[in-house]
Amino acid sequence: MSYQYGVGISHLEFWVKDLEESLAFYSRLFPLIGWHELTRTSFSCGVHEIYFKEVPVPLQDSLGVRHICFHAASRDVVDRVGAWLRSTGGTVIRGPQPMPQYNASYYTVDFRDPNGFVLEVAHTPDIRL
Repeated sequence: MSYQYGVGISHLEFWVKDLEESLAFYSRLFPLIGWHELTRTSFSCGVHEIYFKEVPVPLQDSLGVRHICFHAASRDVVDRVGAWLRSTGGTVIRGPQPMPQYNASYYTVDFRDPNGFVLEVAHTPDIRL
């Protein structure tokens, strides 16, 4: 695939405590939401890239984003992520559930990855970016 890059975020770097544990988690999550593997440690949706780097714990010199929300193509994708998380004993914070206080069509699941990062997968067909 070939993509035209424009203005926006190029990539996100995740600092993780255990690279292998993180790669095992994300290599199962990302195909559910339409992302693909670029290299052993990086993934892309075709526009953005996320890559992982193991760092010593505790690492106290960096504050980060509170959470990252990934677009889901449908409510079914959100439900499949929720089912996968439950089947693997993942830490679900909320959902899958509608969030009408955000938007009538907002449907989400919020959860933690193996490092404790808060992630969200949401179907938001009526949200304008």
